Amino acid sequence: MIITWYGHSCFRIDTASSVILLDPFLTGNSTFEAAGIGRESAIEGVTHVLVTHGHGDHVGDTVEIARLTGATVVTNFDLCMWLAKQGVEKFEPMNTGGTIDLGDFKASLVRADHSAGLVEQDVGFPLGSANGFVITPDEGPVVLHMGDTDIFLDMELIDEIYEPEIGLVPIGDRFTMGAVTAAMACKRYFDFELVIPCHYGTFPIIDQTADEFLEEMAGEDVVVPKVGERLEV
Repeated sequence: MIITWYGHSCFRIDTASSVILLDPFLTGNSTFEAAGIGRESAIEGVTHVLVTHGHGDHVGDTVEIARLTGATVVTNFDLCMWLAKQGVEKFEPMNTGGTIDLGDFKASLVRADHSAGLVEQDVGFPLGSANGFVITPDEGPVVLHMGDTDIFLDMELIDEIYEPEIGLVPIGDRFTMGAVTAAMACKRYFDFELVIPCHYGTFPIIDQTADEFLEEMAGEDVVVPKVGERLEV
């Protein structure tokens, strides 16, 4: 499995035969754009787009990427139906607690503690719930993308049920957990073998670096990748 961070909460996961793009916020993502990677390279070969919730910095380029690649979009039912009206043709709706088989991996939608309305396009109601995704490949480690979230006690149940080995964890504060709380969540409720922080550095009103998180996670396995860096796990 190869994991690539494209800034903010956008990750690409290459499994044995699938290419998963999580929260594909590329256009307008200052971290991604500064890296000079180019959207064409980032979306090459994408087979599935997984969206944690309906905020614009997570829905991102979903509709356009689905059109260009023919990828299947996977997200909560309400957001999925709205995306279908925007032109997405291949989609798999689901909801919190559900798991679906997508070929060489399974996707499970789990709880996150956050809001979910797409105000950028004048959608005046929440597009389903905010969630995280557990990706369980046929080969390779189980990955939890927490989505945007605060800490909550039921994280312990997520760990017990799905046993994620890699955590993609929001740390930027203001809209998600900050460094101290995110580190507490990782150490208290999960048994990750590897943690990759995200949702920082993109906007001026959130934390700009992962330095404080690294300090709080001293002694734990944390990797802070460069944007576009391919991590083989």
